[in-house]
Amino acid sequence: MTDRVLVVGGTGLLGSAVAAHLAERGDAVTVMSRRAAGEGDPPAVTGLARLVADYAAEDLDERLLQGFDAVVFAAGADIRHLPADADEDGFWRRAQVEGVPRFAAKAAAAGVGRFVQLGSYYHQLHPEWASTLPYVAARQAADERTRALTGDGFAAITLNPPSIVGALPGRSLRGWARMIAWVRGELAQPELFAPPGGTNYMSLRSLVQAVAGALTRGEPGRAYLIGDANLAYRDYFQLLADAAGSSRVIPVRDEEQPFQPDRFIVQGRGRTISYEPDAAEVALLGYARDDVADALRRIVDDASTLAR
Repeated sequence: MTDRVLVVGGTGLLGSAVAAHLAERGDAVTVMSRRAAGEGDPPAVTGLARLVADYAAEDLDERLLQGFDAVVFAAGADIRHLPADADEDGFWRRAQVEGVPRFAAKAAAAGVGRFVQLGSYYHQLHPEWASTLPYVAARQAADERTRALTGDGFAAITLNPPSIVGALPGRSLRGWARMIAWVRGELAQPELFAPPGGTNYMSLRSLVQAVAGALTRGEPGRAYLIGDANLAYRDYFQLLADAAGSSRVIPVRDEEQPFQPDRFIVQGRGRTISYEPDAAEVALLGYARDDVADALRRIVDDASTLAR
């Protein structure tokens, strides 16, 4: 039976990949975004149905969500989306703390059966960080308040992934092309080095597989900590250099690195986030491991088309 799935944030990196995968497996997919379809859309979602709406709008009409069997929520703002001059508390309240569970409640009222939210790994690994880091607190609130809605035919599930390795055609891939030129020594600046510390990484392909598994087999009300490879930032950049055919060796330097700026290192420069996802949960969700190096090779191959 074909499921009718709404992918919120379906023109972004994660959402467009999820939407394409679900459509390929036979689901009837609708992409929800704040703008109408246009030339700037990822090719993966071209031709898919479009619902234009803002999930965080308080006056969003829940009737727009009627008729969908499931929602994949891939639109939650993260630390990269926080404007430098923003009211941080207000931003996270709208985008995460209140916006996500309010939207999920409207989905439940509209008769949606399953709701899979893409969250973030920080609060599930280190809930104590929520007391000092507003972003982590916001992610925790969005996760827990959404899953608390489970019941009466509504199953809310959260996937909490680490840093995702993948690219979209266009601006995203151009950014990767610059990084590839950097590890090859083709850019004079910034200097070639990595900051100390590291984290867990997961390929976009593995994430998409986990979403599909959560839609069909995820336990209602559960939060799953998913992930793949624990890498020092230096080792991550070295994998990219190797994939790009570079012979350069990435050194470590304890200073801010423009390709891994301090404001994106939530745990703090020099600290490492490391964990192994539960093997039974990996099997349940059905996603691949050991895919990060291959993901970087795929990105290098895709970026090479930009120079042709």
